[in-house]
Amino acid sequence: MLETTILTEHGMTETGPKLGEFGHAGDDHVVPFEVGPLDVRGRAVQLGPMLDAILSRHDYPEPVARLLAEACVVTVLLGTSLKFDGKFILQTRTDGPVDMLVADFSTPNALRAYARFDADKLAAATAAGDVTAETLLGSGVLALTIDQGAYTQRYQGIVQLDNTSLEEAARTYFRQSEQIPTDLRLAVAQLVLPGGRKQWRAGGLLAQFLPEAPERMRLADLPGGDGDTAEAVLDPIDNSWQELLALLATVEPAELIDPTVGTERLLYRLFHEHGVRVFDEVHVADQCSCSSDKIRGILEGFTAQEIKDSTEEGRISVECEFCSTRYDFDPADFAAVE
Repeated sequence: MLETTILTEHGMTETGPKLGEFGHAGDDHVVPFEVGPLDVRGRAVQLGPMLDAILSRHDYPEPVARLLAEACVVTVLLGTSLKFDGKFILQTRTDGPVDMLVADFSTPNALRAYARFDADKLAAATAAGDVTAETLLGSGVLALTIDQGAYTQRYQGIVQLDNTSLEEAARTYFRQSEQIPTDLRLAVAQLVLPGGRKQWRAGGLLAQFLPEAPERMRLADLPGGDGDTAEAVLDPIDNSWQELLALLATVEPAELIDPTVGTERLLYRLFHEHGVRVFDEVHVADQCSCSSDKIRGILEGFTAQEIKDSTEEGRISVECEFCSTRYDFDPADFAAVE
């Protein structure tokens, strides 16, 4: 049964404890919430040790790590909304210095991610002092895929990236694909801990307008058939939605990542005048789906020549791009080497 807690004006819940006394979700937990008077539902998260493990494993340059952290936040905010066993996959393919980002969420709580970048292009952008998300991504596409597993058809939404941030691209996805008024905020930072060690943190908040009356969901018409699709304003003309946008505009990046604020406290700061209901949090784990058996199964489908081509120094070595785990195999276990 889904448990809920209502954060009210004086920091009290329906069951009595003060806001600072009940158990907070803490890092690496997505917190679903609802603001009834505004017809708003959403999710919020602060990623800490889990995100730091993913980014530190590959020792990415700082600008690349920031981009991948944003991709992770978007992925867990959307992936934890799945009501079935499956995957939510975010992937970019672009011509910028960071030409690929992949973040893969498997229900109920497993996240893995990696980035591919051109070191020379990144060095040139860094030297020019232009390492914004828009520049690093360049032009290309963002694909958001929902995979319900075997015997089902994948759903995929494609968003064009043309010097666009991931945050804005995600908003475009909701306008085009889900037709639900949606806004979100993302923030990433690298904190310096006692002793000088650095730790990555990120936070995000996604809110959607979901009134019971369908007419309140009316979206502005898309541009006509003249080929001009440069600007499609899809926000409904509704006081509740406009109030939500105004409230989200007050969120500071530091609030999204500050561990002393916490997700529930941030939601209270934003919505205490209306009352905000929070639901059971969803823990997110750094967990890759690779395994020796899976890779062995792939190699068993190789031809003898492919096995030979994959063999170096008498072994076949495969390293997972996500978690950097290395698997070694004896080529004699597979097709006969010619």
